[in-house]
Amino acid sequence: MNTERLKEVLAQARHETAKVIIGQHDVIEKALIVIFTGNHALIEGVPGVAKTLLVRTLGKVLGCDFARIQFTPDLMPADITGTSIYNLQRNEFSVAKGPVFTSFLLADEINRAPAKTQSALLQAMQERTVTIDRDTYTLPPDFTVFATQNPIEYEGTYPLPEAQKDRFMLKITMGAPDRADELTLAQRTMTRDAPEAVLAQGEVKQVVTREELVELRTLLGTITLRDELLAYLVDLVRATRAHESVLVGAGPRATQSLIMGARAYAAISGRDFVTPDDIKVMAVPVLEHRLILRPEFEIEGLGMVEVIHQILQQIAVPR
Repeated sequence: MNTERLKEVLAQARHETAKVIIGQHDVIEKALIVIFTGNHALIEGVPGVAKTLLVRTLGKVLGCDFARIQFTPDLMPADITGTSIYNLQRNEFSVAKGPVFTSFLLADEINRAPAKTQSALLQAMQERTVTIDRDTYTLPPDFTVFATQNPIEYEGTYPLPEAQKDRFMLKITMGAPDRADELTLAQRTMTRDAPEAVLAQGEVKQVVTREELVELRTLLGTITLRDELLAYLVDLVRATRAHESVLVGAGPRATQSLIMGARAYAAISGRDFVTPDDIKVMAVPVLEHRLILRPEFEIEGLGMVEVIHQILQQIAVPR
């Protein structure tokens, strides 16, 4: 298996997913990057922009299981991980595994649950294991969390701890479709070509097996990243810690995420080498949710994306 197969599968997966998800090409690419690098994503968008449908479709296209958890203030950790249940007939305890035992997990409105419940995902996300009553169970190697947040409603929510946000490789922002895409959606609604109908009718093809998906992930390490570009990437992340408007900069995990993201973006673009533009494209989704601005700059209306663009302009691109 070589990088040509990797690029072929990524192109096919993007094409099949686009049959259901109208527009949102950038979102589809970022979601595929997260999956193929073996990481997790934080998806932010208002209700109704197809966040759940996106993850369901990706599960179908990549031959992976899908589960969804609606986070609420009364959700308990055991509702996610599972629990031991006493069987009267067998006179023994048996484990009832929770919805976390899947491949693609949609954690819907994750910030609606308290920190105790949110932390139930930490071990699963970092180690791909779950502990139930002192026994540890292994999750599938393709386990991926897509956690959603509503960018408008903050009343009654619990902000994600910085340590948990750092475990998300990317922050994917899903906005409303443009007029042409929304018109296409309107024309397809209540027809056989409606997005949900296309998925239900089986018109979306599976392009890879779960086993091959795990193998393809290893090929990303063969995408060429020149030493001078690697140094450029490291300097970008380090610059976030020294910028005057940033209170807390990105850590070493951000460096790793940017390396993986740049290589995956190169592959999804049909190349087997990384360019400076690949690093620049991935800088915002990798860094945005990891930085904390100083209050005085935030009050002045400075945005996180603007800060990252300033840093990109400050660091010289290698020739």
